[in-house]
Amino acid sequence: MADSDRSGQQGNKELSTENRLLLAFVLMGIVLFATPYFFKAPPPPPGKKVQLAPAPVTTTEQKPAEAVPTAPAPGQVSASKESILTLDTDFYHIEFSNRGAVVHSWILKKYQDSNHKPVDLVNSAAALVAGYPFSLIFKNQKPSADLNNALYAIKRSDDGLQIDFEYSDGKTFSRKTFHFTKDSYQSQITTEVTDNGVSVPHLIAWRGGFGDMTVPSPAAAEQTIHYDATAGKLVKTSAKDAKNGPVPAIGSFSFAGIEDKYFTAVFLPGNNATTEIQTFNDKAPTPYNPAPEQLVGAAVGGEGLNRFSFFAGPKDLEILKKVNPKLEQAVDFGWFSIIAKPLFLIMHWLNDTYVHSYGWAIIVMTIFINFALFPLKITSMKSMKKMQALQPQITAINDKYKNVGMRDPRKQDQNQEVMALYQKHGVNPLGGCLPMALQMPFLFAFYKVFDIAIEMRGASWLWINDLSRPEAWAIHILPIAMIVSQFVQQKMTPTQPGGDPAQQKVMQFMPIMFGVMFWSAAAGLVLYWLTSNLVNIGQQWFFNRTAVAAGAAQSVQAVKKKKNGRK
Repeated sequence: MADSDRSGQQGNKELSTENRLLLAFVLMGIVLFATPYFFKAPPPPPGKKVQLAPAPVTTTEQKPAEAVPTAPAPGQVSASKESILTLDTDFYHIEFSNRGAVVHSWILKKYQDSNHKPVDLVNSAAALVAGYPFSLIFKNQKPSADLNNALYAIKRSDDGLQIDFEYSDGKTFSRKTFHFTKDSYQSQITTEVTDNGVSVPHLIAWRGGFGDMTVPSPAAAEQTIHYDATAGKLVKTSAKDAKNGPVPAIGSFSFAGIEDKYFTAVFLPGNNATTEIQTFNDKAPTPYNPAPEQLVGAAVGGEGLNRFSFFAGPKDLEILKKVNPKLEQAVDFGWFSIIAKPLFLIMHWLNDTYVHSYGWAIIVMTIFINFALFPLKITSMKSMKKMQALQPQITAINDKYKNVGMRDPRKQDQNQEVMALYQKHGVNPLGGCLPMALQMPFLFAFYKVFDIAIEMRGASWLWINDLSRPEAWAIHILPIAMIVSQFVQQKMTPTQPGGDPAQQKVMQFMPIMFGVMFWSAAAGLVLYWLTSNLVNIGQQWFFNRTAVAAGAAQSVQAVKKKKNGRK
């Protein structure tokens, strides 16, 4: 255990991809914005689907459908032995056990995991530590019987879509009812516990992690969620938050449950009923990692009789919205939601309506963004052309203060003269950074889309199997093409003749820095940046051959000649 704790601590020190991306851009921003001050030279612009054959409805103990009793029958109600029964809908293949009336496996037929098998939302390896989903947790008093190990009697409807589990020892009574619809991710769950006829408050648990366990570090993407209707916000709680014990929350919740990056299982109480959710830190293995991880667990309910609508499935905006409009909040686009969500919705529309490929939707969307920003880029390009024309005057100022050290008070005079020259001719010395600065919000928005949108999971384009992950080939073609395009763009961008050699060396390494940063990024994100580079090359080529570029330089020269004429 000590070893696993140390490994967990080491893992916590590693930066996530999102943090590394942000740190890289902060460092590049320092380079871009600080070097002009010191060197006085403007920087150049820079889910596949799978069909699973329906399994036959089997059970070793099955009775015709009959009315569920409203009160426990006298005496005992139980099964003589443990039975495993299966239930199939268009979307699910579920395995139940009558020992505890729990779920052993909850398979989503239409989504694959990293091993190209249907996703099983249940972490079966955690059962010995935390129990199976739909075990019961009791708040205060516990019934005399161990209901999570009791053998429940089974009743099943004729269509096989409703299963009733009942147990009674004459004193303690428990019933669980699961009712499914063949073509929906939504079901109805009811649990009831009494002891000597008195209701026993309890919660319905899904412990030991949730979702796709085949991804690297599955625990990092897991958390409990609930939407606080009173506060009007989504609340997320991680396993680390519960390291010192269960974290409870009680209130009027639109939904409450558990999630990973792409899937969620939530209870919807309806009628704004008061609901409780508890978050657990379950140290348990997974089928793919025998070492215990800090996996999240959830328990929802709080009453002696709990009735919920239950959703277990993909975090697909269209599907979630049909279940409950508030459930869309489970797809969290983060800080950049004001850009990221519209960006995703437009790409989704392009994919469904016109191009039928998220790869081509990314390209179309990127071209549109770059042309929408072109007027602002023109301003930056003009500024760079003016700076080229002003270079002889800047060189004269630098020569005048050639022997002045950085700490000499006269260095301030040099800076003021250069800035006065820029101001006089309407030049922004940081204008060369504008094109890249304009791209940053869209870059982070695209990053968020590829990180959380299940529609991108398994989306293919040409040779790329999954746009939400790095290229599978050993040689990543898109990052290499991106580096080449950035060098070409850098070559075409106006620069200052005689610029500082140190700064020029820094800028020459920028494409390499971008290539390293994007090498392990989602292929769709690299495709966006590569497309942006290619569009920028075309726009720069167009600008360099228009009268606008020549006019920008001539405006500076005309002012200079006019000034000399007065003399």
